[in-house]
Amino acid sequence: MQPFLEALFLGVVEGLTEFLPISSTAHVVLIGELIHFQSVPGKTFEIVIQLGAILAVCVVYWRRLWDVGTHLSDPRAFAFARNVVVAFLPAAVIGALTYKHIKQMLDSPLVIATAMVAGGLAILAIERMVKRARIHEVEDMSTAMALGVGFCQTLAMIPGVSRAGATIMGSMVLGVDRKVAAEFSFFLAIPTMMGATALSLYKNWSTLSFDGASLIAVGFVAAFLSALVVVRSFIGFIGRHGFAPFAYYRIVVGLVLLAMILTE
Repeated sequence: MQPFLEALFLGVVEGLTEFLPISSTAHVVLIGELIHFQSVPGKTFEIVIQLGAILAVCVVYWRRLWDVGTHLSDPRAFAFARNVVVAFLPAAVIGALTYKHIKQMLDSPLVIATAMVAGGLAILAIERMVKRARIHEVEDMSTAMALGVGFCQTLAMIPGVSRAGATIMGSMVLGVDRKVAAEFSFFLAIPTMMGATALSLYKNWSTLSFDGASLIAVGFVAAFLSALVVVRSFIGFIGRHGFAPFAYYRIVVGLVLLAMILTE
């Protein structure tokens, strides 16, 4: 493939996987290696195109986000914003402190494959363990509960864990309804991925080139369009089928990757 076609393809992969509990990072990194994609230095391409997927959340939920932003004096709107900010803080602090180590793990297929399998098993266990939800609105989450979800999100700094999977499963363990857990994961992705993008650009600004910026733009648009499809349909899908299909997918893909690594 030509570089721009590769960037387009990886953007679609990012958009389709960012909000599913199957690890977008694992898919983008591993598929990028398979097609020999020449990434922008510092893995900036893989991080920045996630903003395309985040933009899809802003478009789909723009009215709710607007209402919250313009009515912060309302206790319910304030509780919503507070919970998103509090849940974001652990990733912001720990991510900034462990940036170099995270980048090193992105180059380890073994870490990604192992995390894929472990994450799949965790999803199956949590689906069976959690029977009754106590929280049916993001606004009803306590500050402590939001902080707990935030610490769960930090597990996704291990490539292959899945940010969406960690936040959704963490929310469910803490008593949040499945649908609300998925939506909270959407909203939490906005500051989290914007922060990750800003940090990556800051760290790698001197190495960016015009060609690199063009590839990022192509991937960004592709991620946005494909993520729109996922965000609009994901809630309905999990309402009908739950998270087990994603768990089995993770386990199969992870085992295949482990087999390939061990037989090289």
